[in-house]
Amino acid sequence: MADDILTKIENFKTAPFDARFPNINQSRNCYQNYRDYYRCNNALSAKGVDTKPCEWYFKVYKCLCPVSWVTKWDEERAAGTFPGKI
Repeated sequence: MADDILTKIENFKTAPFDARFPNINQSRNCYQNYRDYYRCNNALSAKGVDTKPCEWYFKVYKCLCPVSWVTKWDEERAAGTFPGKI
């Protein structure tokens, strides 16, 4: 299964359809993948496991999210004021 995920990461072109977000507005999808990336990264790092599978979320949120949002969220995370649970 890990090989399948790594293959998907290598062949990534653009964010695929996500049934949780069927509408044209992809703001929630962007936000959810941003949070999922950092949750995944924190969880796997804490276990001492390779965080390579988390790159999927990174690529999806980089594809969907405006740079200004990501910059703002990164600053909020660094300051400890990010509103979402990571």
